[in-house]
Amino acid sequence: MKFGLRYCNTGRYTDPVRAVELMQAGEAAGFESAWTVEHTVIPRGYQSAYPYTSDGRLPGGEGDFLLPDPLIWMAYVAAATSRIKLATGILILPQHNPVLAAKQIATLDHMSRGRILLGVGAGWLQEEFAALGIPFAERGARMDEYISAMRELWSADKPTFKGRFVAFEGAYCRPQPVNKSVPIIVGGHSEAAARRAGRLGDGFFPARGAPAQLIAIARKAAETAGRDPDKLEITASLPDDLAELDALRRLGVTRVLVPSAGGAGLQARIRGPEDLASWADVIERHRGL
Repeated sequence: MKFGLRYCNTGRYTDPVRAVELMQAGEAAGFESAWTVEHTVIPRGYQSAYPYTSDGRLPGGEGDFLLPDPLIWMAYVAAATSRIKLATGILILPQHNPVLAAKQIATLDHMSRGRILLGVGAGWLQEEFAALGIPFAERGARMDEYISAMRELWSADKPTFKGRFVAFEGAYCRPQPVNKSVPIIVGGHSEAAARRAGRLGDGFFPARGAPAQLIAIARKAAETAGRDPDKLEITASLPDDLAELDALRRLGVTRVLVPSAGGAGLQARIRGPEDLASWADVIERHRGL
């Protein structure tokens, strides 16, 4: 079982000094990864329902919700660390130009020596899509195509792709990632997200808990697509009781995420970087699960 820290580019860790303190303490304690989140803009008075709180609202006020760009935040802390993997959980992929995103992510993976995990999601905030000039209704189709286009740019000698939303021929995009690939982990708490993870993802992150039904749907979708369902890496929330980790393992979960800050319907499980050393024994004890 691997342990990660989640939503590290929020709260006090929007401060650059504290961000580095968190990452260095997490790395020293044996945390495998650190996860970030994304919203480019939060339009005032939005009516879309946030799926992870009872009132359908994001935590914090619309105008004072401090959330650094995840890729730039990850680049900053990558320079101060050497082992901990850096992940988006999630990047709202349909909001990005896939060619530009592929370049940025590949560069970050190259500069961090292969430490990037790309968690992606379709998004829920319709007003944000409108502000970016991107159709909300077709976000799922865009996401599927963007995943394929980025993988082509990362792996092919002469990347060529022709799709509905993106097309290029012989488009050299260098540097490519260290392994000519970046693991893509599909996030979301819906059956559509689970199916997408099975069809296209290297992993699945349900965002809340470890719903057995969604994990089963993801594995079935992988099998239907002719892929090995056992190779789909499952990431889940840290349970309230660590005794439940064995049950998660039996579900196929191989990574759990510890909230580093409160909000978004989550309770922080650490007070600050000073608490992370106490997790070293927990991580070591469960490493072989």
